Amino acid sequence: MNKAEFIAHIANQYQCTKVEAEKAIDMFTSSVIDAMGQGKEISLVGFGNFSIGKVAARSGRNPRTGESLNIAAYNQPKFKVGQKLKDAVNQQ
Repeated sequence: MNKAEFIAHIANQYQCTKVEAEKAIDMFTSSVIDAMGQGKEISLVGFGNFSIGKVAARSGRNPRTGESLNIAAYNQPKFKVGQKLKDAVNQQ
């Protein structure tokens, strides 16, 4: 399901306009991006946890040339699924 299909799904499920649904999605995603950009973690009980993992610097190799290179350390966003979402996905 792409963003347009998801917007239509929300609009249909909650009897709101597509503009309102898109605004809600945009507010959620921009708020998550902003909070995580500030180093904060987000916990939505039943849905999941957004957190930040640190990836250490390491050496790598260019697969095309075989040349060694250094890969800088960086922060990796992570998502751990909540039990309610896990149960919904695994219903048979």
